Amino acid sequence: MGVLLSIIDQNIFPPKAKWTVAEVPDLSSRVALVTGGNSGIGLETVKVLLLHNAKVYIGCRSIAKAEAAIDALEKDTGKRAILIPLDLSSLDSIKQAAAELHEKESALHVLFNNAGVMACPTTSLTHDGYDMQFGVNVLGHFYLTKLLLPLLLAGAKSSPDGVARIVNTSCQTHILGNINFDALTDTPTRSKMSPDDLYAQSKFANVVFSSECAKRYGSDGIVSTALHPGMLTTDIGRHFSPLKRRFIHALCHSPPWGAITQLWAGTAPEAASANGKYLIPWARIGSPHPSTLDPEIGVKLWQWLEDQVRDK
Repeated sequence: MGVLLSIIDQNIFPPKAKWTVAEVPDLSSRVALVTGGNSGIGLETVKVLLLHNAKVYIGCRSIAKAEAAIDALEKDTGKRAILIPLDLSSLDSIKQAAAELHEKESALHVLFNNAGVMACPTTSLTHDGYDMQFGVNVLGHFYLTKLLLPLLLAGAKSSPDGVARIVNTSCQTHILGNINFDALTDTPTRSKMSPDDLYAQSKFANVVFSSECAKRYGSDGIVSTALHPGMLTTDIGRHFSPLKRRFIHALCHSPPWGAITQLWAGTAPEAASANGKYLIPWARIGSPHPSTLDPEIGVKLWQWLEDQVRDK
């Protein structure tokens, strides 16, 4: 019953927002990267950042979709975002994207690990042979964060508030997950799991990663948060059946609402002290599943992630 009440509170009936995007400070000196910034809450996040004078990079797999989004954003804001080609299902693509950002910038102030996939067919694997949902949602963002860490550390030193921020978009569904390390590649164990179970596993790991990152780099000025953006009418549920999608969307909020919490985490002065926190709609500090804070799980996941990219 407690889990059900938590889902209702954090999804369907969150209290009225006490913070709005109008309170985003001037970001003239800030550089941000938003993965999946071409659609959904990523697009809304980029829009607000541009309106408040940040220099914004969009990490996107489809160049055509990203360019269309950038053109539309320029019409809305008068500012132009910058494309970084990025396929989070390919470790090689991630390495190339990080190298490009290193060439263009000497510091990064906010990394929004926003992109994600949901309920993919169980047959879906990344280019490197990992479960698609875990590979994109967790491993891909870990590798990107690892490669951009020097820029983030420089961002913390050059930021007016002395911090750089890593904002990891998770989901309330994480409370139904755990990490089965035998189900992260194409194994018999994984084949027995449903797409929904694999999604919950990846969102659970997002929170674990965020918490572990906070522990490891908080003293260096890195603020790492994970968040549940809310139930939203975005395209992430495109693999759902039409009936399931209509039912869920009837309970959902529009994408601008979903951007509120991650924009608070990435820009609000008071969020500079939120290292290691789990956030819920709208811009509130919540409580993740207690197991996500287990230090043994955190260390084990971090070591597994490091092992996967060690020779890349």
